[in-house]
Amino acid sequence: MTSTAAPGTPTAGGVRAAPAPAGVGSLGGIGLVLAGTVSVQFGSAVAALLFPRAGALGVVALRVTIAAVLLLAFCRPRLRGHSRSDWAVAGAFGLALGGMNILFYQAIDRIPLGPAVTLEVLGPLLLSVVAARRAVSLVWAGLALAGVFLLGQEGFDRLNPAGAGFALGAGVMWAAYIVFNSRAGARFPRLDGLAVAMGVAALVSLPLGIGSAGGTLLEPGVLGLGAAVALLSSGVPYALELLALRRLSAATFAVLMSLAPAVAALAGFLVLGQTLSAPQCLAIVLVVVASAGAVRAGARGRG
Repeated sequence: MTSTAAPGTPTAGGVRAAPAPAGVGSLGGIGLVLAGTVSVQFGSAVAALLFPRAGALGVVALRVTIAAVLLLAFCRPRLRGHSRSDWAVAGAFGLALGGMNILFYQAIDRIPLGPAVTLEVLGPLLLSVVAARRAVSLVWAGLALAGVFLLGQEGFDRLNPAGAGFALGAGVMWAAYIVFNSRAGARFPRLDGLAVAMGVAALVSLPLGIGSAGGTLLEPGVLGLGAAVALLSSGVPYALELLALRRLSAATFAVLMSLAPAVAALAGFLVLGQTLSAPQCLAIVLVVVASAGAVRAGARGRG
């Protein structure tokens, strides 16, 4: 699964990035972001190992519900004093978060992890291009489309059309997640908005998971791996990204997040034994470069 932030987002968990200091602190921040990205993508690979036992919907339910319980217990969000519009934003944030996870896990149940994240990252990339409103952003969009074309050169039927469609749908939800993450961060203190949104996502995903996997979700082995997925894909990266944003600028943070497809391909190879062809590897490189370029163009446009 993708991380808590994405290319084009100025926050992680709704926390604004502070101006980045130079030197050792910045290098430490880069290490934290990379560690968080590795945690997320290897968490997704571990999740895929659970699919034969609990199914994609069951794994989503475990991951999101456990993460929600942990976040709500840790944050203890204040529920009073918020307007209806505040709750509407939190609800939309939760629906985007839940939809993103559900669609992405459906995707990696059908296609390799690397291509799935490559297609998913097109959502945030498009958001960055639109937000930048600069001619050079069209170049980065074209480069990303070239990467997608390469992925399809060997036939999207090899990737599974449904899997590719789910990944693209997850990308749309990722873009919506970015927008509502930022709005929730402006309306709720600390991580309260994220905790509430995760609770909403759990309410959406848990009935689907129970309907799909039933009592399998309560088996000790499944619960244990589900907890590991929740920690790897949510708990660890949330903490690392928050620490990183104290050391890095938002633009640098977002560029580093653009490495997600490459890290996902590595995780798929090491954990799941998924191999990619040379054109697919080149496609991933093109999308990574396009994402990083679009983010930097957007940062210059706002500067």
